[in-house]
Amino acid sequence: MKPVKVGICGLGTVGGGTFDVLTTNAQNIARRAGREIIVAQIGARRPNPAYDTSTIPMTNDIFEVAKNPEIDVVVELIGGYEVARELVLTAIEHGKHVVTANKALIAEHGAEIFAQAEAKGVSVMYEAGVAGGIPIIKALREGLAANRINWLAGIINGTGNFILTEMRDKGRDFNDVLAEAQQLGYAEANPTFDVEGIDAAHKLTILASIAYGIPLQFDRCYTEGISNITRDDVEFAEELGYRIKHLGVSRQTEKGIDLRVHPTLIPEARPIAKVDGVLNAVMVNGNAVGDTLYVGAGAGAGPTASAVVADIIDLARTLEADASVRVNHLAYNEIEDEQVLPMEEVVTSYYLRLQVQDKTGVLASVATILSERGINIEAIIQKEPKEGEELAQIILLTHRIVEKAMNAAIAAIEALESTVGAVTRIRVEQLD
Repeated sequence: MKPVKVGICGLGTVGGGTFDVLTTNAQNIARRAGREIIVAQIGARRPNPAYDTSTIPMTNDIFEVAKNPEIDVVVELIGGYEVARELVLTAIEHGKHVVTANKALIAEHGAEIFAQAEAKGVSVMYEAGVAGGIPIIKALREGLAANRINWLAGIINGTGNFILTEMRDKGRDFNDVLAEAQQLGYAEANPTFDVEGIDAAHKLTILASIAYGIPLQFDRCYTEGISNITRDDVEFAEELGYRIKHLGVSRQTEKGIDLRVHPTLIPEARPIAKVDGVLNAVMVNGNAVGDTLYVGAGAGAGPTASAVVADIIDLARTLEADASVRVNHLAYNEIEDEQVLPMEEVVTSYYLRLQVQDKTGVLASVATILSERGINIEAIIQKEPKEGEELAQIILLTHRIVEKAMNAAIAAIEALESTVGAVTRIRVEQLD
């Protein structure tokens, strides 16, 4: 069989890693693909001194790669939105298959890209876009295809996981750990996408679409970051038998589908609670298989390149096959526009932390407010004021309740004369 000719666009961390894996593991890759896979052209602003690309045709015009009649597969690794979108659409228009690691591109422009690809009879592969080296896209599209997916939950941003792990293990403050994460290269100079959950929301949008066969709906994903989590919250969670993780959660319910990213208390006995540092993990519950857990490196040159090259191999195996026999882009041949629930309609449990005046009757007033709204308390911790301080802290765990009822309760609690400052609210998931 004739070799598959690949054009790589972007030679940064992931692009360089992809080139390295394709060349270093060329013999093994060819055995698995059933044909040779050759890097035939690279589009990049400048060579990467870490890799010897002297024998590969280079261009600083990435669109030249997309239009090159010799190229079978265009690998988009430039990142960003509009230029990447234009590059991918140009490659599709010229009959090229596409492999990308760009989760933002797929989450926000995937519907348009997939429609164009289907019209042209080519495939767009994006395994590397979610959780780096963990083959979670393949697991959902193929390995779990027999299942009705009930829910999934993922630690899908390594930066946030690193920060929360350091806060728990070493008692450090959020801002202190964030500064170290930036020094280590785990977080960007502007860390908003990581710590405020936008990066995780892109990934969750993709996972939910594949899990339930619904359109990509990034604009409906509720997103909340971890910048307000304190050392006290981490310590109190541990005292209650939980750990705080920044989770993407999607659950299929009778009323619709949850699609949300936020800090979450999860029982410390759950395997995903023990996934620390910069690792990613995705837990999926199917009605036939039960719970499954996928853990690994969520970023970096090698892990992400591993996923990129796996997609290229998949394409090489079916390059001459009719488009109708390939796995659909979102795993379903029919996409249903099932409702994504607004956050106020989501049902979950809650951790509440209140700073209050240290006087009689405060807890009774709080309990009355919760009871009047049908909110049951599961556990309570009362902390006396620390030395030199005047405020006590009350920590509550509640049973499951709809979010709008909790919003009303928090507003009423914050209006009490004895309550000082905003109530800290963190959602709780048992993952069962």
